[in-house]
Amino acid sequence: MSQFGSQIHARSNTKRSGNGKQVRKFRDKRRSEMGSYFASTKLSGESVAVSERRRGGNMGKKLKRVAFANVLTKQGYKKAKITEVIESKDNKNFARQNIITKGTLINTELGKAVVLNRPGREGAVNARLI
Repeated sequence: MSQFGSQIHARSNTKRSGNGKQVRKFRDKRRSEMGSYFASTKLSGESVAVSERRRGGNMGKKLKRVAFANVLTKQGYKKAKITEVIESKDNKNFARQNIITKGTLINTELGKAVVLNRPGREGAVNARLI
């Protein structure tokens, strides 16, 4: 963990370029360019969102726990309770741990749905019926 509680995503120092030379780092990442940790939005009985500071002093919401999803039907969006996480395209272990990411198949009161947004970045779960 770094000094500022952020995560650094950078290229490996041992990676070689296309001509066989070793890649040299131009400069270190600045604090404004650092990423944040994975939110790991989990299925729960109640929804919990945490505010975080983003670039330019803007505030955003990280969804930590979620109970309901905005499900798109033929009549429009309806709020439905999420009953279980069926499958995750990111990692098969996410379904076992009830972690919801973009593209995850979830089971709702209205039926099976696929998550369309990134709940860890947007603070809500939007899904479409299958």
